[in-house]
Amino acid sequence: MGEPHLTREDVPGARGVILMLHGGKESSHAPVDGRSLSWRRSRAMQEAITDRAHDQGVSVWLLRYRHRGWNQATSPSPVPDARWALQTVRRELGLLPTVLLGHSMGARTAARVADDDLVSGVVAVAPWFPRDEPVAALAGRHLAAAHGRADRITSFRATSDFVRRAAERAASTELHDMGRVGHYMFRRVEDWNDFAITRSLSMLATDRTPHQV
Repeated sequence: MGEPHLTREDVPGARGVILMLHGGKESSHAPVDGRSLSWRRSRAMQEAITDRAHDQGVSVWLLRYRHRGWNQATSPSPVPDARWALQTVRRELGLLPTVLLGHSMGARTAARVADDDLVSGVVAVAPWFPRDEPVAALAGRHLAAAHGRADRITSFRATSDFVRRAAERAASTELHDMGRVGHYMFRRVEDWNDFAITRSLSMLATDRTPHQV
């Protein structure tokens, strides 16, 4: 099986990083390649927000996982890949504050690895937060989630519950109602992109120093 891969949009002298985590499936060990719709969806968002990020001295990286699925039966497949990506930030750029920007399964992955000391917060778009998904890793971090009420793949109600529980530990929380839009962000594309970049930059502006764990 191949290795995880990073698509990097770097800015010289970056003051922070947005690390994007794409969606996937509940169960699949198929490899992720450049034809993956989940990866391509996040790649399109990366291209849309990079100029605004660079204007603020922020690099935007997109992780491509080894496997398409979460694969809970063994261990969540994207989690070690996300930790590898954070370690790559640390090794190549130093202790730069990092925001995790995740769609669907990527948001769930972000919430699991938010305890890394580089992470300032999590921005979750159309997230997959199952019932009783743990919130402990968000302690002291910021969380902003956007979800549409017409989503038939993941649940607005479950996201609302997750944000409510996270509020007891997180530095701040937000749930943004995107209205009658679905999971794949085909409608109100500019609004999804605007939420993603404004919340990411806000978290980096608020939290410039790495956390201690």
